[in-house]
Amino acid sequence: MASDVLLERPGQRVQKVRRQRGLSQAQLGAPELSDSYVSLIESGKRNPSSAVLELLAEKLDCSLSYLLDGVTPEQIMQIEDGLRHARQVLEAGEVVEARARYATLLGDDALLGLPQLRQKVELGLAAALQACGEVDEAIALLVEVRERNAPMSAERYVEATRLLSRCYRQRGDLFDAVRVAEQVLTDDFRSAWSNGLLFLGAELLAAYTERGDLVRGSQFCAELLAAAERLAIAPALVRVYREAALVALESGRGTEALAHIERALTVQPDGDTPSRRWRLRGDYVQVLMTVSPAQIKERREMLASWEVELAEGSSIPVADVVRFAMNMARLELLLGRPARAAERIEKIITAEDVPEDLRAEVHLLAGQTMAELGRRQNALHEVTAAAEQLEQAPATRRTARGWLTIARVLERIDEPAQSVAAYRRALVCVGV
Repeated sequence: MASDVLLERPGQRVQKVRRQRGLSQAQLGAPELSDSYVSLIESGKRNPSSAVLELLAEKLDCSLSYLLDGVTPEQIMQIEDGLRHARQVLEAGEVVEARARYATLLGDDALLGLPQLRQKVELGLAAALQACGEVDEAIALLVEVRERNAPMSAERYVEATRLLSRCYRQRGDLFDAVRVAEQVLTDDFRSAWSNGLLFLGAELLAAYTERGDLVRGSQFCAELLAAAERLAIAPALVRVYREAALVALESGRGTEALAHIERALTVQPDGDTPSRRWRLRGDYVQVLMTVSPAQIKERREMLASWEVELAEGSSIPVADVVRFAMNMARLELLLGRPARAAERIEKIITAEDVPEDLRAEVHLLAGQTMAELGRRQNALHEVTAAAEQLEQAPATRRTARGWLTIARVLERIDEPAQSVAAYRRALVCVGV
């Protein structure tokens, strides 16, 4: 079995290949090594240096990786191809298939002898689990990877920490989301910003914003923006501008928020992943509606072209399609066209693949729209469905905003008792 091969010592693999080649120990060693030294290597009584193993690999016409790890170059290539395909599937938004691909790769016995490659697979699986909403499983895997007694590059450790912080934030553990990121982003690390550290910094900024720590977030944002603009690495720069826009929006600095989000759109590369591209576009619509509704007419042509692209796109992640569609429905409400908003929402609600973490938001938007149309029972039905979803959600600022929206809809449709109860739930979520 493959696992048996991986448990062999390098000397045992030397012996196996030597016998397959029909060579004696003297023939293999000559002229550089004595037959007795080869015998000691094969019996495990001597640990050969890398240089000696490289020499033996050349003499045996096999790869050094096989003698060291028991893995052939063909196996390594197969795993790397599998990793590349799994990553492409994940970036295309096919999160369930990506999770299955990464899990299959992780089950390959060859990874036992390839610790660095195994870490790549594990981080990919954690990202897929997080995208599928299986946050607890992703956290357990990431904690294991970070704490395992195995060499890990600084770059990979930063990536594992970024994913872990995101998972904690998604679960509502904002203290831990901030804690793990801050542990890495010490002064020593921040004196030498890198692409990976910028993405981690953006994750920390998102956690500050979600936690409501806007003073600290704004201070850190200034440092992060300066570092991102200095390095000018497009994907990281886009992410930092996006988070800077959201913290400015939460802090009431609307003009600054709009400038940051427009700058992010400007520097976003054409080859960016569909998920990042459409999430940014959705955020842009949100910021534009909040900060400068008067500019919506000026942007109508651009928004219409995005909708056409969205309708024709086949590799856009479902979650990003739903988020963008919801923001366009909100835009219709803002423009005083609730009937059009209702048409958009109907298409979202009837879809079978709406991500679980977005269902409450969809019902909330539907409730607002039904209230605007004067459909009291429909509005009550939608906000009740949203409340059932929020009951299961962690107590975060996002959840508080959900309860606040429910309270306002209930107030509008003349349900004062239920409205007061929803207001109270919102206050509890922010610790009041």
